[in-house]
Amino acid sequence: MPEDLNWAVGGEAGDGIDSTGKIFAQALSRAGRHVFTSKDFASRIRGGYTAYKVRTSVDKVESVVDRLDILIALTERTVDENMDELHEGSVIIYDGERTMMKDFEAPEGMIGLDVPLKRLAEDAGGAIMRNIVALGAACEVTDFPIENLDESLEKRFGGKGEAIVDNNKQAARLGQEYVADEYDIEFEYEMETTDADYVLLNGDEAIGMGAIAAGCRFYAGYPITPATDVMTYLTGRIDQYGGKVVQAEDELSAINMALGAARAGARSMTATSGPGIDLMAETFGLIATSETPLVIADVMRSGPSTGMPTKQEQGDLNMTLYGGHGEVPRFVLAPTTVSECFWKTVEAFNLAEKYQTPVYLVSDLAMAVTEQTFSPETFDMDAVEIDRGKVVDDSNIDEWQNDKGQFKAHALTDDGVSPRAFPGTAGGAHMSTGLEHDELGRRTEDTDMRVEQVDKRNRKVETAKENEDWSPREFGDPDSENLVISWGSNEGAMNEAIGFLEEEGIDVRFLSVPYIFPRPDLSEAIEAADQTVVVECNATGQFADLVEHDVLQRVERVNKYNGVRFKADELAVELKDALGLAAEEEVEA
Repeated sequence: MPEDLNWAVGGEAGDGIDSTGKIFAQALSRAGRHVFTSKDFASRIRGGYTAYKVRTSVDKVESVVDRLDILIALTERTVDENMDELHEGSVIIYDGERTMMKDFEAPEGMIGLDVPLKRLAEDAGGAIMRNIVALGAACEVTDFPIENLDESLEKRFGGKGEAIVDNNKQAARLGQEYVADEYDIEFEYEMETTDADYVLLNGDEAIGMGAIAAGCRFYAGYPITPATDVMTYLTGRIDQYGGKVVQAEDELSAINMALGAARAGARSMTATSGPGIDLMAETFGLIATSETPLVIADVMRSGPSTGMPTKQEQGDLNMTLYGGHGEVPRFVLAPTTVSECFWKTVEAFNLAEKYQTPVYLVSDLAMAVTEQTFSPETFDMDAVEIDRGKVVDDSNIDEWQNDKGQFKAHALTDDGVSPRAFPGTAGGAHMSTGLEHDELGRRTEDTDMRVEQVDKRNRKVETAKENEDWSPREFGDPDSENLVISWGSNEGAMNEAIGFLEEEGIDVRFLSVPYIFPRPDLSEAIEAADQTVVVECNATGQFADLVEHDVLQRVERVNKYNGVRFKADELAVELKDALGLAAEEEVEA
């Protein structure tokens, strides 16, 4: 019996795939099991293949793998799409009475369970519950207590009335009973439950939660896949803390609204994806020149142009690092896990205000849509620290005024950080403009002041390099001569890939980098290694280029850009090849 179970439901967009998967994932987490989910969905409302996959274990899981044990197939295409992951003994639950499945036969070696999902759902009160019937069938296959599914159904449908909840519970039981009565099969799957208490959330939700914890009180955004869930999470919740969410008419309006709120003294942010980041580039320069603290989340997807809106890629690195006309000081943070989306959001707000500089918070689709389980202690609100930076008030503002009593909002300082006065501060009236300006914020074309202001703004980044911790996260064997470097969301797959390699006697040192700019000095680690591989989800190796630029040394590259995230077992094979270990094994054989 495998230690983990891999389950999926697939069909056409509009078949309720997402809600079905979430109900099952919540039931598993409430039963004290770890969960890691992934989604495959088309960029349309109806039609097109879509799937929701759940990997679950009593032990922590951080990635998807190339194995599928139980598949709820609402269409025959679902089986075709997942054939490479199905194996001997895999269970396929389908409805042979459904037109598109009437001629289906399970492939040799697999177990096909023909369950009349629609008919049983109608017996329970409505055909719309056919997916819940399938969940009940899956409970029987895995010996999963259906009472745990009840709790998830209550949470999902409780607002629709007790009768709807009862109907769904009945639908699940009809599916369970049908499999038990009609199929005399001893399945090899059995899901253990525990008393553990877990929180289940995805990367976008973690960013939203981190924003509230960090004191964000204004969010403006325009809906765009896969960043929309940040706004969805904040809507209604941020109001409880005196905040406001505004759905703007486009990305230009969103970032300018956020800029206005930040100038008014509120911690403010926006979130978007690929095309939206392009549109926001001009205002990004205004934010930096006016020295306004603002957090911009870029939840990456496949590009360029519209690209593949619902597919994975880490292709925006160069845009966040270099985008914008002129030379724009900035910070670029890239959370490495769903939980780090929370903590890096808090850090982003602190950096923005401490250094009065815009911060890109770079996530991606794989992390945005992945639901993962965590212990509640992972998000310890008492550990959240808020630093609003060099804010002045009535007691010390005179230190930053000229002899006429005018406030120097862009004062030249040794650390590059000027004083900041919130609106309403006595003696703190000032202006800031996108034009080059003097210490008072007044426009100027004075050549000496131009040089001084540019140097001052850039000095903030140098100060941050000295004062903040930009270290990578380290895993694996610290003494290994095989070094792997990655950034962003690949950490979970890499960690599990290390485990697979260790089983084969291959040791790896892994550095997971959450900071793109400034970034850690990796030269010492690379010099100590015999070979270095950089792993990322793009075609050109954008982070590998940065590493080579920093250390003046070539590195090997493992790139994936087909729109699908790295899988742990797949990545282990790719790393063996990149490190030259697969070739060595062939020679020895």
